[in-house]
Amino acid sequence: MKVKFDMIGLFVSDLKLMVEFYRDVVGIDIDWDRKGPYAEFKHEGIRFAMYERKELPKLLGKEPSYPDGINGSFELALNVGVPENVDKTFKQMISAGAESVYAPRNEPWHMRSAMVADPEGNMIEIASDFWE
Repeated sequence: MKVKFDMIGLFVSDLKLMVEFYRDVVGIDIDWDRKGPYAEFKHEGIRFAMYERKELPKLLGKEPSYPDGINGSFELALNVGVPENVDKTFKQMISAGAESVYAPRNEPWHMRSAMVADPEGNMIEIASDFWE
């Protein structure tokens, strides 16, 4: 049996705010009835969804903990193609309300990248394709 990741799920405090951010700032389509506790975006490839944190203790049978501030546990990475698109996407996201983590820069591994945070502190990398 081959294992593959099927979905990325974020456990969020404010589902409405987070859906609006990922729809309006990041640009991921969603049909959502504005009812919780679950929302799934329209996304090609891996599924992307959110679930309300307040529902997790019932689901898990125990009380989970969460990071405070910028979440250094993981990142979501967006590939925007050519290096120039990193700068363009970063500016668009910042002007739409994302928090800057770091501005566009050339990385030693031959990518251009920048990073923003969503309203709950999850980091989103904006990255280019590799270049020679």
